[in-house]
Amino acid sequence: MDLLKAMGFGALIACCVSVVIGTQGSTGGQLAIQSFEVADFKVYWSWSLFLVSTGLFWGLLLLQR
Repeated sequence: MDLLKAMGFGALIACCVSVVIGTQGSTGGQLAIQSFEVADFKVYWSWSLFLVSTGLFWGLLLLQR
C-alpha cells in the first residue's frame, strides 16, 4: 500500500517539475523530459524523475511506520 501512495506522490512531483522545466523548452538533461500531445493539450513527462521521486517518497513512507 505504501508503494501505491508513493507512486501517487511521485507522479505529482514528476508532473509539476516536468511542466516547469518543459515549458521553458529544455529537456532537463538527465531528467529526459518528453513532450507529447493528448487531445489538444501538450503534456510533459519524465520517467526518470518519476522513478526517483517514487523511490524517495516510498523511503519516507517506510520511515514513518
